[in-house]
Amino acid sequence: MVLSNPFKKLEKSGKNNAPQDIRIDFDEVLPKLLKIQLFSDFKLENENDVRILKLVFDELKIMDFPAGAEIIKEGDDGENFYILTKGTVQVFRNTLAGDRIALAIMSDEAGTFFGEAALIAKDKRSATVTAITDCRTCVISGKKFKALCDKEPILGYRVMLCLAQRLSSTLKNTNSDMTTLYEALFDEVVN
Repeated sequence: MVLSNPFKKLEKSGKNNAPQDIRIDFDEVLPKLLKIQLFSDFKLENENDVRILKLVFDELKIMDFPAGAEIIKEGDDGENFYILTKGTVQVFRNTLAGDRIALAIMSDEAGTFFGEAALIAKDKRSATVTAITDCRTCVISGKKFKALCDKEPILGYRVMLCLAQRLSSTLKNTNSDMTTLYEALFDEVVN
């Protein structure tokens, strides 16, 4: 099944914000969509799955970010979900003391996405994501994604199930980390 998308608008971040038309092909983006965890349950062999992913693709916009640009900033309102299709980013978080700590470096080869909380609700960003190299992302707003889920409930079910599983895993890891820190602090105070 060959589906192509005509022209998609490219939005540039940085000094030159002039939009350009570029050709992006669904067949080029489809493997990247299937590679990310949120859409990994969709199968290339299933025509309905491909049709649903084509609907997602049709709502994506492309944004380029030069090296050093902040793609999302901790504390800002989160409206968009990003799929990294080219480049490398670093994730930072501020401590309560205001120190900036690096959490991760991620590349497009790893099926990287971020800002997924925007698919659920408009919320404050929990971290900053900065482009290490020139980056290209596919972006969809939470509002557009929710509208797609209203039309295609299977999309919403599968993605929300995946998000719930990720949240559950994160919560378990956080609880484990807190227990370890508590025990270390307790041992330090007692000894």
